Amino acid sequence: MPVIECSNVGIRYITGDLKSIGFKDYVVKKLSGNYHVKDFWADRNVTFSLEAGDMLGIIGSNGAGKSTLLKGISGILLPVEGRIRVRGKIAALLELTSGFDPEMTVRENTYLRGALLNYTERFIDEKYSDIIAFAELESFQDYPLKQLSSGMRSRLAFSIACLVNPDILILDEVLSVGDGAFQKKSGDKMREILQSGVTGILVSHSVGQVRELCNKILWLDHGKQIAFTNEPGLYCDAYEEFLNTKKLPQSREDIETLAKDFAVRKEKERAEREKKEIEKLEQLLENGEKSTAVDAAVNILRKSRPDLLAEHLNHET
Repeated sequence: MPVIECSNVGIRYITGDLKSIGFKDYVVKKLSGNYHVKDFWADRNVTFSLEAGDMLGIIGSNGAGKSTLLKGISGILLPVEGRIRVRGKIAALLELTSGFDPEMTVRENTYLRGALLNYTERFIDEKYSDIIAFAELESFQDYPLKQLSSGMRSRLAFSIACLVNPDILILDEVLSVGDGAFQKKSGDKMREILQSGVTGILVSHSVGQVRELCNKILWLDHGKQIAFTNEPGLYCDAYEEFLNTKKLPQSREDIETLAKDFAVRKEKERAEREKKEIEKLEQLLENGEKSTAVDAAVNILRKSRPDLLAEHLNHET
């Protein structure tokens, strides 16, 4: 049975309504006949389903409707069209520091965020030490949250969400928080969570993260579903080439063409980098001292002609 089902989901925003212009402007515009509202469909006709243990990567340029769809799945927004069905307890990291009180301490905010996620005080008591240790905030537990950097606050939010055993984990651009070491740790934690059977959804502009962590891909563009697939490698290649060419695919053939062009382009870039590196080594070989020149020559052979270097070494022995 699917854990998450979206069937022809459409989520619409209305601009120019009473809430956005205020009562006074509404009355004036209404009386003068100038009152108009505009519909903006952030997502429309989005359909996919996820099983337990799936990790879905949602890709698309800014304005594609990714974050809006996550809010719909989380229950923050209701679809105007279609249906969203979710089975299980959700931990959603959509805006990492939302739900925190800057005047309260790290310790108090941990319990506050846990309460917002419907966890008991006893449960947070049991998990508290692990949360703080994972966030690397042992020395800051009694500091007001406002005194922490944005990265430290984000680490705390990520730790709370990941260490409270959700059935569904929704992440919107959160695996890039912290320094390189913490990003690696958060990625390792995500893999551990997925191996336990948790269903995940990841929105990230890092296609590398999507490639590494996701087994399914949902590609959106201006609210339109381009593809839902279990071929992350192929579609990530195609998406990266789309970012370079802005040619939106219309068919499976277009996807394969984009992916092929991406592979060709990356090989050309690799060859160009290797060529420049060889040229630098050759320059060093010409101008350097004897020992440096020998080292440079060996490096050139090792990278460009390993067969020749191996043949020479075998001949010497």
